[in-house]
Amino acid sequence: MSKMEDFPNAMPFQPTYDATKLIFPIVGAVSFVHLLNDLIQAVLPSIYPMLKADYNLSFMQVGLITLVFQLTASVLQPGIGFYTDKHPKPYLLPAGMVFTLVGLIMLAVVNSFAWILIASAFIGLGSSAFHPEASRVARTASGGRFGFAQAFFQVGGNTGSALGPLLAAAIVIPRGQPAIAWFTIFAVIGIIVLFNVSRWTIRTHAAIKASAKHHRKPDLSRKQIVNALLILSVLVFSKYIYMTSLSSYYTFYLIEKFDQPVASAQLFLFLFLAAVAVGTFAGGPIGDRIGRKLLLWISILGVAPFTLLLPYCNLFWTGVISVLIGLILSSAFSAIIVFAQELVPGKVGLISGIFYGLMFGFSGISAAALGALADSTDIIFVFKCCSFLPLLGIVTVFLPKVEYTKD
Repeated sequence: MSKMEDFPNAMPFQPTYDATKLIFPIVGAVSFVHLLNDLIQAVLPSIYPMLKADYNLSFMQVGLITLVFQLTASVLQPGIGFYTDKHPKPYLLPAGMVFTLVGLIMLAVVNSFAWILIASAFIGLGSSAFHPEASRVARTASGGRFGFAQAFFQVGGNTGSALGPLLAAAIVIPRGQPAIAWFTIFAVIGIIVLFNVSRWTIRTHAAIKASAKHHRKPDLSRKQIVNALLILSVLVFSKYIYMTSLSSYYTFYLIEKFDQPVASAQLFLFLFLAAVAVGTFAGGPIGDRIGRKLLLWISILGVAPFTLLLPYCNLFWTGVISVLIGLILSSAFSAIIVFAQELVPGKVGLISGIFYGLMFGFSGISAAALGALADSTDIIFVFKCCSFLPLLGIVTVFLPKVEYTKD
C-alpha cells in the first residue's frame, strides 16, 4: 500500500480539506455508490419469486439466500472497521466493489441453489468492505453536519434499494436469470467512482489526522456508554427484523393475501422502499435539529400503531400504511449511527462496522427464521407476529442525555 502522501493530485475535483466545511462532492460520491451498491443488492430479493419457481425452492431456502448474503455482509464489518481505524486502507472501497462484481457475474450464470448461495456470499463480501469505509468518508467530509452527511450517504442506499426491484422487474423477470449480467455495469461505475474517492482520502489523510486530535468526548462513564450502545443495538434489532419482513416477504404477502401478480407486488415494494429513502434523508437533518434521542422516540416507537394495523388492512390501505411505516421507521438509522459514533469518538470505522454489521446480521438471521415460520404457518401470520417489534422502541427511555467535553 502506498503512503498516504504519495498522491497529491489524485482527483479531478480537488476540494481543500476543511474539518468545518461540508465537502459535498465527496459525500455525494459515496452516496451515489451506496445507491449502486444497494441497487445491486436489491436484485436478490426482487428475483426471489423467479428463483423460487425456477429452482423449486421452499421459503426456508429463500431465507437461506438472504442469510448467507447478510452474514457475509455483517460478520466482517466490525473487524474491517476496527483495523482501518488504526491502519487506513482507502483502496478497500473499490476492492470491495470488485467482490460485488464477481458475485453478480456468478449470479447471472450459475444453475444450482448451492452456487446461488456462493454468488450471494460474494455480493455480501463487497458490502462488508464498502459500508464501514464509506461511512467513515461521509463523516470525514461532513464539516460537522454529521446527521446530514450520514443521512445523505444512507439515502443513496435506500434509493438504490427502491430502484432495484423496478429494474429487476423490467430487466430480469422478462428475460430470466442471465439478464442479471446487465447490472455489472453499475458495479464497474462504482469501482471507478470509489477509486477517485480513495485518492481523495489519501491526499487529505494528514489533515484528517490533525483535525481528529480534537474529539468531543461524551461526559459518561464507561458503563453508561456500553449500556447506551446495547440500547441502540436493541433498536437496530427491532427496526431491521421488521424491515426484513417487508423487504424480503412483502411481495409474497401481497400475492398470498390479495392475489396480486408479481409485477403489481413489485410496484408496492418499490413504493415502500421509496418511502424508506425519503424518510432516511429527512431523518438526518431533523436529528441534527431536534436531537437524536427524540427522533428515535418518534421513529421506532411512533411507528408501532401503523405496524399493528397493517395485517388487517385491505389492499389500498396496505399500500398507504406501508408507505407511512417506511417514512417513519427509516428516519431512525442515521440517528442511531451518529449517536453511537459520538459515544465512541475516534472509532468511526469500528462503530460503523458494528452497527452496519448488526443491521445485516439481524436482517439475515431473521430472513431465514421468518422463512421457516412462513413454511410452517403462512406469510400473513408472519406479518402479524412482526407487527409487535416496534414496541421495543420503549427502551429509548434508557438512553442517556449526552453532554460533551473536549478530548
